[in-house]
Order: sequence, then C-alpha cells, then structure tokens
Amino acid sequence: MLTDPSRNAAHIVVIDDEPQIRRLLDISLRAQGYAVALAATGKEGLEVLASHGADLVVLDIGLPDMDGHEVLRDLRGWSQVPVVMLTVRSSESEKVAALDGGADDYVTKPFGTQELMARVRVLLRQHAGGDADAVVFDDGRLHIDLSRREVLLDGGRLALGRKEYALLALLLKHGGCVVTQPQILRELWGSTHVGDTHYVRVLAGKLRQKLGDDAARPRWIATEPGVGLRFIPKADA
Repeated sequence: MLTDPSRNAAHIVVIDDEPQIRRLLDISLRAQGYAVALAATGKEGLEVLASHGADLVVLDIGLPDMDGHEVLRDLRGWSQVPVVMLTVRSSESEKVAALDGGADDYVTKPFGTQELMARVRVLLRQHAGGDADAVVFDDGRLHIDLSRREVLLDGGRLALGRKEYALLALLLKHGGCVVTQPQILRELWGSTHVGDTHYVRVLAGKLRQKLGDDAARPRWIATEPGVGLRFIPKADA
C-alpha cells in the first residue's frame, strides 16, 4: 500500500508483519515528508520493490513467510538500495550477519522513532549521489575534507598515519552507520586478515588518542561491541 506519494519525496518501503509497527512508521515517515509503501510479508515487499523501486527500505528480520535475511539476499541480487534492518534479536552475531549480508544499518526493537528517523536521514544523504571522496565533515572542532586528505582538530592539522587516516575516512564515508570489523579488516589489510580483530582495536585506540576522543563517552567514534565502529555525525538541525 503506497501512501501520500510525491514526485520529489524520498520513497521508503517498510516491510514488517506487525500492524502497530507499520502504522507507527507510516505516520512517523510521512511526518518527515517521505512517501511510504507498506508490506506485511517478504514476498509482498519484494513485489513492491520490483514494481515501484525505493530510495530506502526498512526491513524486519522476523517475517512470517521469509526470513528478513532471505529478503535482503534476494534484494541484493538486483538492487543496492539502502536497507535498515529491524530486529528483536540483539545478539552480536545477528547484527553482524545482517550487516555482512548487505544491510546498511540495523535498529533493535523496541526502538525510538527519533533514532530511526536519524538513521534514515543519514542513509538517504549517503546515497543521494555525488563523489564519496568529496565528503566534508565539520562540527566546529573536527574538520575532515576527504578530497584534500585534510584533517584539522581545533584549527590545527592532525598528523595521522596512513592506516589511521584510512580508518577515519572509511568510517566517515559510512557516517552514522556501523562498519563491521570484517569490513574494516578487508578494506585496510585485505581479505587474509578478516580474523585479526585486534588490529581494529589497536588502530581505533591510536586514532581516538590523536583525536582526544573518549571510548567510554565518544564524540566521533563509537564502538558497537563485537560488531564494529560507527562515526557519529553532527546532530541534525
């Protein structure tokens, strides 16, 4: 069911078998100006996506006809549309499986609608097009310009090692979303090192030290225990 379609509005498909969740997300997303399509099963959701496309998908893992992972696997066969997974399964292995399976982010039920709306905005901005290397971040203290390979902290140039910069750039390109440990290891060290998770821990510690970031109360780099790292974007105005 497509509600309030608009030519200029981002089109979001919600696939969830709980009527209360579908209604909540329908109201919340439309209040943000999005066009929304609702589906109660994986099959119905895939049909809506195949027929009408989408700018983003909110996908529940626990569906009555297909596991959400199956829906994602099918979808990734022909579309790279950003996907936020919803799950009541909060285990680290479940989150890693979702992200490694092609999800862009996940939210654990019960969730706050403001948090989910923020995740949606981040992903829509990320996938709006443009050169990923043109990303610029500036929150008044930390300034990062990937096109210039420039990192400034409190106005002074920050001296980062090659791997430290590569990690910061990777996290920023996925700003607001979790980058899994295996993904970081593949990107920075190659596929033969996907089991060397201590590399990520050590490198993240060095980067945080240079940024003056506290792992316990992070300003820029948050740890998702057992899963990966997330760059914390500026708060939306």
